[in-house]
Amino acid sequence: MAIEKLRLLIVDGQNNHDWKVTTPILERYFADSGRFDVEVETSPPEGHDMSGFQPKFADYDVVVSNYNGETWSETTEKAFQAYVYGGGGFVSVHAADNAFPDWPEYNEIVGLGGWGGRSEKSGPYVYVKDGELVRDASAGRGGNHGQQHEFQVTTLDQEHPIMKGIPTIWLHTQDELYEQLRGPANNLEVLATAYADPKYGGTGRAEPMLMTITYGDGRVFHTVLGHADYSMNCVGFLTTLLRGTEWAATGEVTIPVPENFPTAEKTLMVE
Repeated sequence: MAIEKLRLLIVDGQNNHDWKVTTPILERYFADSGRFDVEVETSPPEGHDMSGFQPKFADYDVVVSNYNGETWSETTEKAFQAYVYGGGGFVSVHAADNAFPDWPEYNEIVGLGGWGGRSEKSGPYVYVKDGELVRDASAGRGGNHGQQHEFQVTTLDQEHPIMKGIPTIWLHTQDELYEQLRGPANNLEVLATAYADPKYGGTGRAEPMLMTITYGDGRVFHTVLGHADYSMNCVGFLTTLLRGTEWAATGEVTIPVPENFPTAEKTLMVE
């Protein structure tokens, strides 16, 4: 019997990244997987009235954010918070974790974020050192990245449903390697990291790339990968996104890891 498709909503409309290019890529990937029925809800442009932007989150199994922009209305904020807390799935893609620095519940939901004036008041830096998760309360800005480049992603939890069957180390294509993210980081598990190499302007630390967060009864998958179309066209990005989204919606993963997955030495692009 065919598996019933999951109802998925992509939210976009404002972003300091090119959502008009990347949302169609996400929409196509999700639809082509055969696992999701996809809809997109686009907010008004920056500077316009946001009161009418009221997605019906409760109608969906999972919500994917490609949004980084102005504050939502109080009604929409409350509906989103209730949706996730009550068991809805949520996926934060790349700059979506930059959004809403002054909305405490959103920062709990994404676990870690960057930019937007985030500082030590937002929560600790989180990174991995000697295989252990570090929560560093040092003062400083939240969010940074060096110059774009290919980099290896290292799996920390090979038994997590999202990561099971994915190589321990794989090469991701050109992307922004987010670092110095900070936030509440409650109920957060780091699934994979990448080394922020100082020769590209990085911290010299293993920074979180893929994460899960539990918020009430809701499951959250947080990927900091996916800066642009070329970053999203990596098989590694696509596979972890699809599997993470299915997990956020159901708590299980049925989407397979493809045979043509990147290796530690070679990245692979979607054909």
